[in-house]
Amino acid sequence: MNEMTVTREEREAKLEGMGCKRKRVEDIRFTQGKGNYVDDVKLPGMLHGDFVRSPHPHARIKSIDKDKALKVPGVLAVLTAEDLKSVNLAWMPTLAGDVQMVLADDKVLFQNQEVAFVVATDRYAADDGINAVEVEYEALPVLIDPFHSMDPDAPVLREDIKDKKDGAHGPRKHPNHIFEWTVGDKDLTDAAFRKAEVTIKELISYHRTHPSPLETCQCVCSFDKVKGELTIWGTFQAPHVIRTVVALISKIPEHKIHVISPDIGGGFGNKVGAYPGYICSAVASIVTGKPVKWVEDRIENLTSTSFARDYHMTTEIAATKEGMVTGLRVHVLADHGAFDACADPSKWPAGFFNIVTGSYDFPTAHLAVDGVYTNKAPGGVAYRCSFRVTEAAYCIERGMNILAQKLGMDPVELRLKNFIRPEQFPYHSALGWEYDSGDYHTAIKKMMETVDYAGLRREQAEKRDAFKRGETREIMGLGVSFFTEIVGAGPSKNCDILGIAMFDSCEIRLHPTGAGIARMGTKSQGQGHETTWAQIIATELGIPADDIMIEEGNTDTAPYGLGTYGSRSTPVAGAAIAMAARKVKAKAQMIAAYMLEVHEDDLEWDIDGFRVKGLPERFKSMKDICWAAYNAPPPGMEPGLEAVSYYDPPNMTYPFGAYLCVMDIDVDTGVYKVRRFYALDDCGTRINPMIIEGQVHGGLTEAFAIAMGQEIRYDNDGNVVTGSFMDFFMPTAVETPHWETDFTVTPSPHHPIGAKGVGESPNVGGVPAFSNAVNDAFSFLGSTHIQMPHDFWRNWQAAKNLGVIA
Repeated sequence: MNEMTVTREEREAKLEGMGCKRKRVEDIRFTQGKGNYVDDVKLPGMLHGDFVRSPHPHARIKSIDKDKALKVPGVLAVLTAEDLKSVNLAWMPTLAGDVQMVLADDKVLFQNQEVAFVVATDRYAADDGINAVEVEYEALPVLIDPFHSMDPDAPVLREDIKDKKDGAHGPRKHPNHIFEWTVGDKDLTDAAFRKAEVTIKELISYHRTHPSPLETCQCVCSFDKVKGELTIWGTFQAPHVIRTVVALISKIPEHKIHVISPDIGGGFGNKVGAYPGYICSAVASIVTGKPVKWVEDRIENLTSTSFARDYHMTTEIAATKEGMVTGLRVHVLADHGAFDACADPSKWPAGFFNIVTGSYDFPTAHLAVDGVYTNKAPGGVAYRCSFRVTEAAYCIERGMNILAQKLGMDPVELRLKNFIRPEQFPYHSALGWEYDSGDYHTAIKKMMETVDYAGLRREQAEKRDAFKRGETREIMGLGVSFFTEIVGAGPSKNCDILGIAMFDSCEIRLHPTGAGIARMGTKSQGQGHETTWAQIIATELGIPADDIMIEEGNTDTAPYGLGTYGSRSTPVAGAAIAMAARKVKAKAQMIAAYMLEVHEDDLEWDIDGFRVKGLPERFKSMKDICWAAYNAPPPGMEPGLEAVSYYDPPNMTYPFGAYLCVMDIDVDTGVYKVRRFYALDDCGTRINPMIIEGQVHGGLTEAFAIAMGQEIRYDNDGNVVTGSFMDFFMPTAVETPHWETDFTVTPSPHHPIGAKGVGESPNVGGVPAFSNAVNDAFSFLGSTHIQMPHDFWRNWQAAKNLGVIA
């Protein structure tokens, strides 16, 4: 059967390109236990490292005695800060322009901070060794509450910079102050509030939580003394960035550092930054001449690797009596822990929090963020969000509901009044962003129609009447959330990490037989890149997705890229893939023209090859062209068919969505039931609807966990009281609600395929939907704002505080 006897539909179906519900090709190995993770890496003579960690959140280190540990069978070395100082590795730079101790130097600043690194022949001997290291501490006053960080009598935490008047982002107000970042027009905003007919002001806190990926952070480092080369296998979301950081810290030439990220069991932002385990394993390998593996346990992961959130947002909205917003003013107190190790682009100390104007047409706004140190683990990562976007979305979505309550308006009606209108795009926000495209009214109206929003409100009114009559002890909440996210961190005019522009990359090489390989600077942690990247190439080049191999995570073979986090893969790398494919297609068109003896302008693309305009029988498939590229290219043309693209996007992308949560709460027990959750997402062009649905399900499950109980909590003495899955809420299939998904499509006008990204969206929109449902349930009882997380105890406490239970 030749090409002409096969229908267009059959040819398109064979490609399994964009829009196809192609099954995930990765899952074949994952479901059979054939994945290749860091802990599967076993090298000859490999040693194991483990940390001595501080039981104190703040203490002076008086002495460290290694002697007993070095006598433990199997223990070969014990590294301390003094040892690292001898090779200038006691401190490492953070992505946020701060420095961080690799091993505690002089004092510890948070519970479970790394104090010494024990290297042994196996993990059991290393564990025995860390228990034999004797450390003498002198306890110091503990600072946990960020609201007291800048008190006159607050203990000074960072003695290494206590006299520094300026930080990475300007003047410091106090030894525990990191930065103040402001954006917007303060004078215009203050004037709007002076003229406002209605204002609201509320402290809206987004508690500290943790990405808690299934696979903890880990690495294997192997230093070849003969070649002077260091190879690192690790759980890295951005392997090229790790290579550059290691080169800067270790002074090993970057071309002699090989970083490999094999399969990764979840990242969610937790695996972006550099941790002491990576540095200590590398040093230990250099010292011993043998490979060294470090694998953290769950408690270590939850208590010492990068946290998320911990933003305390004083939110003010000005409006008219009719509900038109006229100004927004937000002050954030950001708890960064012991070091400023946030994984944000260099120029943005508070990430993209200035998307806090959300989906609304605020004429003016002003934002100020103060970062402070506390005796908590450092970090501040984009836990399934794009650099503080989920905090911003939670802030404005709670704020809009509080305003609606004060005005006596339905929260959807208030949103419809204030949405950015379709004709306003591209829209310039009061805090500096240019939104690419959107149709917010259509999305929320589709949500209202699908769930029968008016009917749900009638049911709620009836239940409230029944509650007042004493006929039921159950209250009902409707949690409306409408979010606009900003993703695709990449434009060099806005974003860099350590001075490197946040572009991304793709290399495509087609083989003579019509198959090919594509390498990217991204790194999947479960997003399905091997499936979707091939689909983009299939549509662009007319080669079946099954004939395209996708490779990521090896800095020796992949072109330099900034990695996968913050929903930047499709908006940036997806564009690089399309652009690389188009370079390949341009050369293929010249080859086809030579084969068909016409000018290349006389050809048109037709699904999987080129045909002569007006003569459909004259056709060359991409498979034919691939063979010719290696067999008989046009005179003067180089053989082969390949291209590389480095894509620096002109703008971010702005996916959005309309979510609704229907929740019932028993006031006598605080027990809640999520009766229905509807999530409509608009991520522009949809590459694989099945993978989008899976991403939304996963993100909503994480949003559910965060809003309804997931928290890294400290007692007043600085002890972590949620350091294991016995205390840190990790929902199972039993607790997780049923998810109902939907979509609209508003392509991005500047992206080569119109895609916007979706992986973070359900977390960004889901958290305020859950919180708004709880707050909406209690609102008729007089409550204005109940802080997250909304577990059974806190729901019961809220009911008690409102006087509905004795």
